[in-house]
Amino acid sequence: MVMNSALAIAPSLADQATEDLRAELERMSAQLARIKEQLRATQCLTSLGTAAAMLAHEYNNQMTPVVGYARSAVDSNDVEFMRKALNLTLKHCATVTAMSERILGLAGGAGGAFGNVGLRAALDEAIACLGRELNKDGIIAELQVPPNLHVWADARQLQQVFFNLLINARQAMTPGGGRLSVKAEPADPDQVRIELRDTGCGIAEADLPHIFDPFMSTKTSETKGGRRGHGLGLTICKDIITDHHGLLKVSSRKGVGTTFTIMLPASEPSATAKDCVTMPLRSMDALALPVRGSA
Repeated sequence: MVMNSALAIAPSLADQATEDLRAELERMSAQLARIKEQLRATQCLTSLGTAAAMLAHEYNNQMTPVVGYARSAVDSNDVEFMRKALNLTLKHCATVTAMSERILGLAGGAGGAFGNVGLRAALDEAIACLGRELNKDGIIAELQVPPNLHVWADARQLQQVFFNLLINARQAMTPGGGRLSVKAEPADPDQVRIELRDTGCGIAEADLPHIFDPFMSTKTSETKGGRRGHGLGLTICKDIITDHHGLLKVSSRKGVGTTFTIMLPASEPSATAKDCVTMPLRSMDALALPVRGSA
């Protein structure tokens, strides 16, 4: 009798243990999702800080001639010169307003609205968010992105990926300048391949396997047009591309340059493909922060 009672209780204990484990996994999954959102928010603030620094520099460039013309116009009785000064003021004010609106667009909202996104438009907007023209840093940009090429993506998140990669490329080529090449083309099956290549300082071979790890940064000091950062930019880029059912990889040679390759779906993935998307194991392990004092 006692043995029969024990056998009856065993399945109940096993069922309870299974339910407890399932509940714990759900709790950990929700916590991981919150951590991912916090990381994205942190990187967004870092990107905005970089953009704001460049924006302040360009504000000064735009307003310097405005102030000069205004001072001359105040001391002049020439109506035509005053008109010219006012027209120049309006032109430069429109430029700085457009800059501000782009930065606000980069900051606004968390995204989540997927649809057909024009790659060239998203890339052009990301370049405009840089604030400072690339050629002012001696960088020649070559864009080979057809205007009619589309991907299935969230426009704002894709713009953030481009923005972060462009910031990295410019910092890698500053000072000294270089060549930035962005090429996009269809790739079978139902994919689009995007390559962003720079001729900057490159990444050391030892750093490449860890380049997408959280808090990994190859920058040792502040760079022109930006801060050192927290080593989250590429981690977030990879996370965003993974959420888009895509792939992000890198190749680089020290002293030669770096190429980032992005693969994205050209149209909405099927329900089966969506269900198959999971976070890579390496990314899960990377988010497990080391405990201070542990071996």
